Amino acid sequence: MRNLLRSLLAVVVFMLAQPAAAGQTVKVGALLSVTGPASFLGAPEARTLEMLVEKANAAAGANGIKIELIVKDTGADPQKAVSFAKQLIEEDHVFAIIGPSTSGESMQVKQLAEESGTLLLSCAAAEVIVQPVAKWVFKSPQSDSDAVRRIFDRARKQGLTKLGVLTSNTGFGKAGKAQLEKLAPGYGLTIVANEVYDKAATDLTAEVTKMKASGAQALVNWSIEPAQAIVLKNARQIGLTIPIFQSHGFGNLAYVKAAGAAAEGVVFPAGRLLVAEALADGNPQKKLLVDYKRSYEARFKEDVSTFGGHAYDAFLMLQAGLKAGGTDKQKARDAIEGIKGMAGTAGVFNLSATDHCGLGQDAFEMLVVKDGAFQILK
Repeated sequence: MRNLLRSLLAVVVFMLAQPAAAGQTVKVGALLSVTGPASFLGAPEARTLEMLVEKANAAAGANGIKIELIVKDTGADPQKAVSFAKQLIEEDHVFAIIGPSTSGESMQVKQLAEESGTLLLSCAAAEVIVQPVAKWVFKSPQSDSDAVRRIFDRARKQGLTKLGVLTSNTGFGKAGKAQLEKLAPGYGLTIVANEVYDKAATDLTAEVTKMKASGAQALVNWSIEPAQAIVLKNARQIGLTIPIFQSHGFGNLAYVKAAGAAAEGVVFPAGRLLVAEALADGNPQKKLLVDYKRSYEARFKEDVSTFGGHAYDAFLMLQAGLKAGGTDKQKARDAIEGIKGMAGTAGVFNLSATDHCGLGQDAFEMLVVKDGAFQILK
C-alpha cells in the first residue's frame, strides 16, 4: 500500500506542501493506535488523515493555512499517549491534536489539553470525554449512551426483557457498561448476566457459557478490540443462538471477517458511512460519505470503516476552526464550538457550549450483518 509504512511509524511528519504565501503553517499532532489491540481504529484514522491533509494542502489549506501533520503511534497505551501528548505540546508546539483513538487514552490526555490550551479532537466514543464539558476538548464519534438507547429500542421492539452483557476491560468498555446498567431499567430490561473480559483475550468460551446459563434472551457485547469477534465465534460454537447486539465499536468489516459465519445476523448501531450508497439521494450526508468511501478504498485498497470516519470528522472540525479563526487558538476553538449543520461521516454536527460532540440518536442507523456485509436493518 503506497506510503503506508511511513504513515504507520511512531513519529511521522507529513511535510505535504510548502507554506502558504503568507507563511502560515500550523503543526497538528495525531495520537493514533496505528498498531496494537486497537489497530482496526488507529490505522484507518492515520490513512484518512494522510489523505485529507494532502488534499487540503494541495488546495492551499484552510484560510490559506497549511498543515504539517505529526503522527504518533500510541499502540493503544494510555501511558504512551500521555508521553506523546506532552512531546507534541511542549516540544512541537502543535496547534491541535487529533485523537487519541480510544476512550481510555483520551481520558488520560484531556487534562493536558486543558492545562495547555491545546485543541483536542478525540476520535473516541465515550461521552465522559466531553461530559462534563472541558473548554478545549471535543470528540467526533457518536456517544455511547445514544448507542445504548438505539440497541434497547430494538430489544424492546423484539419483545426482549432479559439481557446478558459482555464488556471489555477498556475505557470504552467501562463507559459502555455504565450506560447499559444505567439505562436498562427504563426500557423494562433486566441484565441477568454481566461479565467483563480482557481486551487481549483469545478464548471467551467461559464468559459466553455464563451468558447461556443465565437464561438471557439476547446478548450485548461492548468492545472495540478483536476480542469482540471471538465472543461471536465462541458463542455460536457452544450453541448460543440468541440475538447478539454489538456496540458502535463493531463498525469495521475486518471484525466481520474475523468472526466469519458467526457474525451473521449481528445487529449494531453505526453511522451511515458503512451503508453510504444505499442512502436516499436527498440525505445530507450521502455525497460526503460516498466521496470519502470511494477515495479511501481506491487509494488504500481496503474497506472504509467508521473509525477512519472519526478522523475525517475531527479534521472537518479543525478546518472549520482554521477557516473562521485562523491561527488564533481561542478563535478557532470558539468556531468549532459554534459549528451548526455540518455534515460529517458520523452525522450532522451541531455543537454548543454545553455539547462538545454535537450528535444525537438520529446519527445512528441500526445495521445487520447479512452475507458478510453490512445492511440497514429493516
